Amino acid sequence: MKISNETKVGIMATIAIAVLIIGYSFLRGNDVFSSENTFYAVYTRVDGLTVSKPVMVNGYSIGRVAGMKLRPDGTILTTFKIKGDYAIPANTMARLASTDLLGGKAIVFELGNSQSYAQDGDTLRANIQQNFLDQVEPVQKKAEAVVATLDSVLNDIHSTLNPGFRKDFNRSIHSIANSLSTLENTTSQLDELVGTQKAKVSTILANAESISNHFKNNGPKIDAIFSNLEEVSDKVARADFEKTINNANQAVADLQAIVSNINEGRGSLGLLLNDEELYDNLNKSSKNLDRLMIDLRENPGRYVHFSIFGRKNN
Repeated sequence: MKISNETKVGIMATIAIAVLIIGYSFLRGNDVFSSENTFYAVYTRVDGLTVSKPVMVNGYSIGRVAGMKLRPDGTILTTFKIKGDYAIPANTMARLASTDLLGGKAIVFELGNSQSYAQDGDTLRANIQQNFLDQVEPVQKKAEAVVATLDSVLNDIHSTLNPGFRKDFNRSIHSIANSLSTLENTTSQLDELVGTQKAKVSTILANAESISNHFKNNGPKIDAIFSNLEEVSDKVARADFEKTINNANQAVADLQAIVSNINEGRGSLGLLLNDEELYDNLNKSSKNLDRLMIDLRENPGRYVHFSIFGRKNN
């Protein structure tokens, strides 16, 4: 059967249109030959994100951006086409992230840990990662401020480093070098001294080790000696303390007996303190003696007679 040219042209035109539609759909990110699930996410900004950008998990592409639509509230509804081979947990985060320093964007799925999975047509949680340049900008500003401060400090240092200061600084460096050289010589001499006295040092260390071993081997005996010393010192301290207390008690008892005798009028001191008649007699005797001494001082002739030629009897 012969096919007319018109039929051939129609078939070729149909094939061309089908290829054109399939190619256009593929360029828009739609795969007409495989089953895909559709998911959505809502973003406040989608700078750099375009249709057909990849959707990745750990750097591996599992789908693409199929469409974006601006909603009345200013947010952007983004559609993802994900290959049906991949199960997406319901709490997965669809993060808008930068893929290079030039601002290229992609969608990165941060898979959740939910036991249930998102179904075709579900809306996932959305998040926007800060652009790398936006992250670098604050650091750049701080670096510029630090560089400006450092430049000012260097200018101040340069103005401070006059020729006199530089000369003093060089002299100080030279002195430090001399000190280090002297210290090095001293260290060398010390090394030589240690080398010459190495045998003596070894002997001293051996003796110290021997003494230490001796103490270690006789540890129980040393402990017993210290225990006996402690026991003896405790006994001596306790004995002296008891003797002191007994002497103090005896002294207090004697003092109490003396005070009791005085209060009861026994003994000379007790009679003196408690016998009023004796007190009065002593007081009168004192007054008489006082008058006698006054009279003796004023009239010594009544009591003592002197004569050059002998005593005259009156």
